[in-house]
Amino acid sequence: MRTFERTMAPHLRPAASIPRLMGEVLIALLPATVAYVWYFGPGLLLNMAVATAVAVAAEAAVLAVRNREVMPRLQDLTAVLSAVLLAFALPPLTPWWVTATGAAFAIVFAKQLYGGLGYNPFNPAMAGYVVLLISFPAEMTHWLPPSGLGLAPERADLFASLTYLFTSHLPNPLGWDSIGGATPLDEVKTQLALARTVDEIRSTALYGDFGARGWEWVNNYVALGGIWLIYRRVIQWHIPVAVLLGLIVPATVFYLVEPGNYPPPAFHVFSGAVMLGAFFIATDPVSAATTGRGRLIYGAGIGVLTYVIRTWGGYPDGLAFAVLLMNMAVPAIDRYTVPRVYGHGR
Repeated sequence: MRTFERTMAPHLRPAASIPRLMGEVLIALLPATVAYVWYFGPGLLLNMAVATAVAVAAEAAVLAVRNREVMPRLQDLTAVLSAVLLAFALPPLTPWWVTATGAAFAIVFAKQLYGGLGYNPFNPAMAGYVVLLISFPAEMTHWLPPSGLGLAPERADLFASLTYLFTSHLPNPLGWDSIGGATPLDEVKTQLALARTVDEIRSTALYGDFGARGWEWVNNYVALGGIWLIYRRVIQWHIPVAVLLGLIVPATVFYLVEPGNYPPPAFHVFSGAVMLGAFFIATDPVSAATTGRGRLIYGAGIGVLTYVIRTWGGYPDGLAFAVLLMNMAVPAIDRYTVPRVYGHGR
């Protein structure tokens, strides 16, 4: 009589593993990465390299201290994805030690000290970014205008990017006056405080059809990658749609009431980090809400808080703060949005 080996249930394999899902998210970011480098230079790639190296090293070190298996957890690509998202949030020219500090904090304090993957209540990339924004305000405001528009006399090439990465100084004869510029959100916020109207501000060469030139194209490709993730069922539609509507609705109301003092909703969507936040950051499966209604509330809260911070707060783009604030609300949101009927799909 022939016997067969039996294993414990469940006998069905999961449709997709964590490394595969994280890999698809990284692939979905490739079009936006190419567009970003095209308009703002190679600094993003350098920031990605530094952030990824530090994030992986930090995760390996903490796992070793905790007596956990290192390689299986490094291969899930979650540390790499956090590093890439952090790099997207940083200025193209950022000193290596700033990037390294953000990546280390994201992995060690915002992820591993809570227990690692599946236990962190806050989005690691946004936690690391906020720490940098508060700790190093000067380095976090050195942005570059998009190339090809004549907005800056000089452009930071690979040599200039590498020099600034390692020395925190630009090579002669470059200076921030010749290559730098404010972000569109920062520029609008500053000019509105000087009593200029939105139409006057947007009449400059920096602004295009929807938002700022360069920025709007990067956001177009971010949205393209996000839609691909929804199509592939890597993420669900609830959070991205809720984030965008949570921003668009109040932006539309205030713009219709007083268009001279409040930018149109399209400007908010295409000029900052909202697209990246809606599709790639807020959808983090660990720190986001898990129920159907909860995702809508969570996403809408991020959108509304982003608009409030941008309009009346002290920071031009409040997405990171909005995400972390709503991360804090996730336990309550999930508790009060659990379906009452047994077996109801979330």
